[in-house]
Amino acid sequence: MKIALLGYGKMGKVIERIALERGHEIVLRKDHGDTYDGLENADVAIDFSVPTAAVSNISQCFATNVPVVSGTTGWLEQYDEMVGLCKEKNGAFIYGSNFSLGVNIFFELNNYLAKMMANLEEYKVSMEEIHHTQKLDAPSGTAITLAEGIIENSDYSSWTLEQPSAEQIHIEAKRIENIPGTHSIFYDSAVDQIEIKHTAHSREGFALGAVVAAEWIQDKKGVFTMKDVLNLK
Repeated sequence: MKIALLGYGKMGKVIERIALERGHEIVLRKDHGDTYDGLENADVAIDFSVPTAAVSNISQCFATNVPVVSGTTGWLEQYDEMVGLCKEKNGAFIYGSNFSLGVNIFFELNNYLAKMMANLEEYKVSMEEIHHTQKLDAPSGTAITLAEGIIENSDYSSWTLEQPSAEQIHIEAKRIENIPGTHSIFYDSAVDQIEIKHTAHSREGFALGAVVAAEWIQDKKGVFTMKDVLNLK
């Protein structure tokens, strides 16, 4: 499979190594200021860039009829626009706030626990996410996905980084050097605490999941998620 890498920072380089190990070819390595020359030769593109570049990268893939897998976070106010453009161009698109196979299982565990806790008013939910100091957005896209999963399965209405109201989930976002990503969800009552937690040991898991998603989406049309890739629906 021929892959275009849109974003060639630390994650892009790990994705490149794993893709090559799995027998794929890299036909474009696009970083800041580089052109899209070579994108037309790709079977699929993987976008791990920056929030300000994601929409342009994804749009260019649709224009070039190249399926695209995007793990860039911080641009989701334009997600619906990209979904519409994908359908208009009959393209193929997967966005994931986190491509780690373990995190996507964690998403499902989070949803299940939220359903179990929904009627237990004595418990108050809160979240913590920790990432490396180079991460540009806060809270992380993964934390937002986790919060949305709780909201969909409970009476909580929104999340906040500030002091929460009774209907809000508080997310504490920390930035600490050399932390790939840790996400914790707490259900606290007066007598005990329930905690579920996912800790990434390296970027390898994110990169492997992105390459697996790229392998899966090749030759498909439509808008998908990692639930489709991992058959979790």
